[in-house]
Amino acid sequence: MVGPSPSDRNRFKWIRPAIVALVGVSSGLITLVGNATVTETALVVFAGLLLGGLLAKIVVPSGRRRER
Repeated sequence: MVGPSPSDRNRFKWIRPAIVALVGVSSGLITLVGNATVTETALVVFAGLLLGGLLAKIVVPSGRRRER
């Protein structure tokens, strides 16, 4: 059976953490423009990290094939 090689799986390892960090940091920067408090900024960054994790899971392939 043919499937993705191990090097193909390793190619996407850095993309997921990068997406999570990008969404979290950008959400925090947006709150700074709106003059939010430190607590509000921290909560929005945390929510952005969660949303970034979900987005990364959806967008980046895991390397597993789904059977039809």
